Amino acid sequence: MPESWVNLAERIGSDLHVDLSGPGSRRAVLIRALRDAVREGRLPPGTRLPPYRSLAADLGLARNTVADAYAELVAEGWLTARQGSGTRVAERAAPVRRPRQPKPVPARPAAPAYNLRQGTPDAASFPRTAWLAAARRALAAAPNDAFGPGDPRGRIELRRALADYLTRARGVRADPERIVICSGFAHALRLLFAGTRGAGGGVLRGPFAVESYGLGFHRDILAGAGIRTVPLGLDERGALVEELSEGPQVRGVLLTPAHQFPTGGPLHPERRAAVVDWARAGGGVVLEDDYDGEFRYDREPVGAVQGLDPEHVVYLGSVSKSLSPAVRLGWMVLPERLVDGVLAAKGEREAWASALDQLTLAEFIAAGQYDRHVRRMRQAYRRRRDRLVDALAERAPHITATGIAAGLHAVLRLPPGTEASAVKAASWQGIALDGLAAFRHPEATMPPPAGLVVGYAAPTEHAYGAALEALLRALPPGEGEAEGPEVR
Repeated sequence: MPESWVNLAERIGSDLHVDLSGPGSRRAVLIRALRDAVREGRLPPGTRLPPYRSLAADLGLARNTVADAYAELVAEGWLTARQGSGTRVAERAAPVRRPRQPKPVPARPAAPAYNLRQGTPDAASFPRTAWLAAARRALAAAPNDAFGPGDPRGRIELRRALADYLTRARGVRADPERIVICSGFAHALRLLFAGTRGAGGGVLRGPFAVESYGLGFHRDILAGAGIRTVPLGLDERGALVEELSEGPQVRGVLLTPAHQFPTGGPLHPERRAAVVDWARAGGGVVLEDDYDGEFRYDREPVGAVQGLDPEHVVYLGSVSKSLSPAVRLGWMVLPERLVDGVLAAKGEREAWASALDQLTLAEFIAAGQYDRHVRRMRQAYRRRRDRLVDALAERAPHITATGIAAGLHAVLRLPPGTEASAVKAASWQGIALDGLAAFRHPEATMPPPAGLVVGYAAPTEHAYGAALEALLRALPPGEGEAEGPEVR
């Protein structure tokens, strides 16, 4: 109403628009209008409002309507009323600042049509029914203390189940008192190297040797903790562990002995013994990343190096590949001398791994469901690997797949100089994958061979055929079998 806006502005000495339209009684509409004016800053704190008789006359409302509105806003704290000073906007009724207009969010790039990146299991194959049944049983049987502050070691039920499973399936010499539960391999590295005291304050100190090919973000975790990494060469027998004695002095070594990542192949028995001898002789430590040890196809299982010397090897594992990275559970089997330090790094209470998830996994393992799931996925992943190998033999015989006796990925050896173009061609085909060079340590001495690291586990079963067709279209043509330089 225009007259209402003019009259009220004259009364309070500043421009103010009071909108008396909208649903509700005249009293409710007036309360809402005055409250909005205060909230938005159009009636600043301390502003004196006209007497209710005057405002009633200006707005064409009954005096009782305005008086009741004032009383309601005083009761809510928006206004104050004192004898002799009239009705004013309360000082504490600070206006709410208008939110800034959000900056336009750039459009996210479209997801690739086919995910052939390494390290990702088939999410559609997660055993939902069996996991849910295990969760129900675990919850029903859970003791009361499971719902209190967590033990930083992890639930004893899970540590006992893991001790039995790892001893049976992976040849680990596991005592539940030496197992510490964590939320995955990366979390384990942070506990071991960074601890609670920042860079250089962890349980383990550097420098540390690593394989010349591996995950860059693992090296980044060590670098963030102030740990220098020294690359070890690789050949067809695994890491050149003799370089531990010949090269720069290091305090330990991180290895993937069951299935070298990403080039493939187990660490040769002589080198397994040699690295343990090196650790014993100099008080060093071996970190064993058993990231996909359950998945082997064309060879006998390779047991854990930790079984050779539990006092000098830290065994690290998780369910990220065998079940799902969404479960966020891993474990460390520690030498006795490192247990207290790792527990101190975790703190007095479990802050990372859900006790209920731990109980569920313990029940899942104890009921035999974990073994059944691993066997089922081992067969499924082997069929996918065979389809990849057969497709290459038929359509791209000049390209060899290596590292295929185990794991969830293969390395496709390409003609020299073709890796970058092949990665780009794969992107054009809607494929997400990595070139072999992406995993090379920046200080590795020899140039990398050309290759693609192709994960065959992530696509769903119905999408895998189309993913293979797209991959074949992205591969470089060749006139014969190409051999790259030796990996070091």
